[in-house]
Amino acid sequence: MSEQKNPGEPNGTDDAVPAQRDDTGEAIATRRGMFGANNGGDTSGYGGLVRTVRLPGASTRPYGGPRGEDGYGEFDEIADELEGALDEQGLVPENVIEKTVVDRAELTFHVERSHLPTVARILRDDPALRFELCTGVSGVHFPGDTGRELHAVYHLRSITHNRLIRLEVSAPDADPHVPSLVEVYPTNDWHERETYDFFGIVFDGHPALTRIMMPDDWQGFPQRKDYPLGGIPVEYKGAKIPAPDQRRSYS
Repeated sequence: MSEQKNPGEPNGTDDAVPAQRDDTGEAIATRRGMFGANNGGDTSGYGGLVRTVRLPGASTRPYGGPRGEDGYGEFDEIADELEGALDEQGLVPENVIEKTVVDRAELTFHVERSHLPTVARILRDDPALRFELCTGVSGVHFPGDTGRELHAVYHLRSITHNRLIRLEVSAPDADPHVPSLVEVYPTNDWHERETYDFFGIVFDGHPALTRIMMPDDWQGFPQRKDYPLGGIPVEYKGAKIPAPDQRRSYS
């Protein structure tokens, strides 16, 4: 009979559970209850939940590597090569890279948005980096992250060196513009269109930035967190079914 592992031990039953964030990083919001519902009587017991929403803060050297190594590692090598290439182009790395984050064994460079194409081209073309593939761009909306509510996240893979990293840029709701990367990574064409369609991020320089899922005359961007929940006006035996955010909730 095989030995049973207890939760919390190596190879135990909770190995797949993500690590909880600590109290470091940037607090951008406080959430109460479950699923965003906050009206009606609470019969669920979840109404008392309070959670601080945090974004991971900048990491300090050494960054280590993707397998949780301590000390100088693969992430440091990538950061050194990128910063050196920026220096060679006469750019100050601190002005281009807003912060470098290692979180959950992932390396993310938060890049000032105007420098995004330059950084992407370096990551693609530098022989020591060679991130040849961008698997797409994802939009994120943080209404509480004042002045940078909209985020665009790019996942890059180096087939040459078998490495993965992320790039992230932010823009305010009032100026939702980010440079397009279609010229550097042509496969981003439809990904940028979808992110524009759902989040309203305008990718400057895109060859044909149009909606890809919603009708051309659709108002608003459905995956923003402040987008109102819709409802189909169904009437059943004289009673109308309200939109989801107008129904009774239990928190």
